[in-house]
Amino acid sequence: MTYLLGLTGGIATGKSTVAAVFKRLGCPVVDADVIAREIVAPGRPALREIAAAFGQEMIRPDGTLDRRRLGDAVFSDPTKLARLNAIDRPYLRAAINDALAEAKASGAPVVVGEIPLLYETDYVAAFDGVAVVTVPPHLQLERLMARDGLTRAAATARIAAQMPLADKIARADFLIDNSLGELARIQQVRELLAALSR
Repeated sequence: MTYLLGLTGGIATGKSTVAAVFKRLGCPVVDADVIAREIVAPGRPALREIAAAFGQEMIRPDGTLDRRRLGDAVFSDPTKLARLNAIDRPYLRAAINDALAEAKASGAPVVVGEIPLLYETDYVAAFDGVAVVTVPPHLQLERLMARDGLTRAAATARIAAQMPLADKIARADFLIDNSLGELARIQQVRELLAALSR
């Protein structure tokens, strides 16, 4: 029987780094961010709906979504963010469900769904348990600013657009502290997989 593990956390807490450890240890990983990019590829219905809702300027000359421009528009305006989510979510949920079913069919003991907005999108029931990747708030802010080249204000707005990390920690079945370095990260994932196999 396959255990479906939801993997989430706050923006820039290192979910993908942790997911890579699960993958290295043999777990299929379904990455919602990868799927989110696929559903807005040129020619896809979600991209057409985004352009209709937010303007053609959100589409680059090569036909791809200008993710940075769209992010700047929606992360400072809860109404626009809700509108974007209403467009994306049905396509995203269907594609994630298909990918999870395919991974589960492989017979792997543990399948990981890396879902950044797992709690915000009320996706908990799809998983047998949820692991939350954590870092201290100051480190999360620093990482986000460095990773995306954002000002402190822009990074703070993006963090504030998600459920507070403390709330995710309170709801988690498992925690992975991603501020302790690579060896500790690998050890925590090994221990979690060992616990799930018992």
